Amino acid sequence: MMAWLAYAICAVVWGSTYFGIALGIESFTPFGMVASRYLLAGALALGLGRLLKEAPPQRRDLPHLAFQGLMLLGLSNALVTWAEARVPSGVTAILCSLTPTFYGLLDRERLSRRTWAGILLGLGGVAVLARPAAGVKVDLLGGLAILLATFLWAYGTLHGRRHVKGQGLLGNVGVQMLSGGAFAALMLPFTGGLLHAPLTRTSGLAVGYLLLFGSLLAYTAFGYLCRVWTPSRMGTYVYLNPVVAVLLGCLVLKEPFGWRTALGLGVILAAVALVQWPRRSTAPKSVSE
Repeated sequence: MMAWLAYAICAVVWGSTYFGIALGIESFTPFGMVASRYLLAGALALGLGRLLKEAPPQRRDLPHLAFQGLMLLGLSNALVTWAEARVPSGVTAILCSLTPTFYGLLDRERLSRRTWAGILLGLGGVAVLARPAAGVKVDLLGGLAILLATFLWAYGTLHGRRHVKGQGLLGNVGVQMLSGGAFAALMLPFTGGLLHAPLTRTSGLAVGYLLLFGSLLAYTAFGYLCRVWTPSRMGTYVYLNPVVAVLLGCLVLKEPFGWRTALGLGVILAAVALVQWPRRSTAPKSVSE
C-alpha cells in the first residue's frame, strides 16, 4: 500500500510541477531555482529524519548519495528547467517520458515482452497527448538538453539502487538534495546568479510549492519507490505526469477536452496497466505491493 501511495504522489505532484517550473523561471535562473529548492528541502529532510529518529546515512553511502544528487538534481533537473524556456511543454513531456526506456536499456533487469510493449505504448500515448500544435518549432539545443537530462536521471537512479545500502530514507534524500543544491549554488556565479529578473510573488510562490511538494514530498516518495519496485515498474509514473497536467488544465483552466486527449489518456492507461498488472507467479507477494 505504501508503494502505491508513493507512486501516486510521484504521478500527481510531479505532473503539476511543469507549470510550477514555467512560473518560477520568470524570475529565477535555472541553477538559481535548483539551489533554492534543494538546499532548503535537503535541510528540512535531514531535520525531519532526526526528529523521527531515523538511522542517519551510512558513511560508505555518502559519495554515492552525493553522486546521485548531482546526476538527478544538480544536472538533470537544472537541464529540464533551462530547457523549459526553449521547448514547448508538450515536447518536454514526450522527451521526459523516455525515462523508462533508458531504465530498460541501462538496467540489468531482464524485461519481458509485455513490459517492453507497455513502455513503448506509454511513450506513444504521451506523444498523442502532448503533441505540439502545428507550426510550433522545437529548439534543437533545448531538446538535446532534455534528452541528456532524462539519461542522467535514469543513470543516477540506477547507480543509487546498486550502491546505496542505508535504510534512513529522509537522511538519504536529504544528502542527495543538499548535494544537488550545493552544486547549483556553486554554478550561480557562472550562470547568471540567483535571479535574472525582479522576484515576483507568483515566481516566489511557485518555487515554494516546488520546494515543499515537488522536492520534499515527491522526491522522498520517489526515493522510497526506488527501493521497493523495479525500475521499469516504477518509471511508468512519467506517463501519468502529462495526464495530470492535461486534466488540471481541463478542470482548472477550462482547456478543451477533445478526441485526441481522450485517445492519449486511454493509450497511457493501457500502457501503465500492461507494466503494472502482476504476472502469474508461484513466489510469495511482496508486502510493499
